[in-house]
Amino acid sequence: GFSTRFDAALDMRMDQRQEKTAADVLKRYSEAELHKLFEQWGEVTNSRTLAKTIVEKRGVMPLLSIADFKTALSGIVKGNPAKYFAQVFQALRIEVNDEMGALKELLTQLPQVLKTGGRAAIITFHSIEDRLVKQFFKVNTFEEVEDHPFQTTEKLRLLKMVNKKPIEASQEELKRNPRSRSAKLRVAEKL
Repeated sequence: GFSTRFDAALDMRMDQRQEKTAADVLKRYSEAELHKLFEQWGEVTNSRTLAKTIVEKRGVMPLLSIADFKTALSGIVKGNPAKYFAQVFQALRIEVNDEMGALKELLTQLPQVLKTGGRAAIITFHSIEDRLVKQFFKVNTFEEVEDHPFQTTEKLRLLKMVNKKPIEASQEELKRNPRSRSAKLRVAEKL
């Protein structure tokens, strides 16, 4: 499981054949790597303090279980503990499973697998995923796109966004399915 409410091993692998676990990340990553991980994938407000604390605590105690980890961080939790740990564990889960790498791979393959006029619909559940999907559907690349005011040749676009804004759950859907509150649907069409 991926729950932060119950004690279990710090694993977080979706595929048990994969070697790297959350405990491995916490044990082996440098302070700088941990900082980047929690800032980028968890949007944790005190990611620098979090990384420093992990490095300090892992030298004193093993961080092998959810309980160990939460105990080690008890003095630095910002705001609502449930939300804070959700962000921290989200970052670990994304890193362990290379979720953004898999999403990027899927998105870059869309132009090859869709026929002209074919559509791809992607549902995202957090802002990090949604930014990636939105950017790719908009400009068909993950590279930084610079505006050149005098450039007349535009990169050949292979996909276009069907809906400018994401489709979100209606009030009726939210009543039936509260977990849909963070879901956003974006659709792109092959040109």
